[in-house]
Amino acid sequence: MKQSEIKDLSAAQLQEKLGETKKAYADMTSAHALSPIANPLQIRSLRRTVARLNTEIAKREQQ
Repeated sequence: MKQSEIKDLSAAQLQEKLGETKKAYADMTSAHALSPIANPLQIRSLRRTVARLNTEIAKREQQ
């Protein structure tokens, strides 16, 4: 998910998307620990998306 897409989301949508993305990240990392997944770069992509969502939420709370 790109930063421009994240900026367009409302606060409730941000929280919902963050929960979904964190769950997907946890599922993918546990699956990768058991047996290597086909594309491990997906883990990095999800981790960075979680960070982008957290950053946008924190930025909005400061304002």
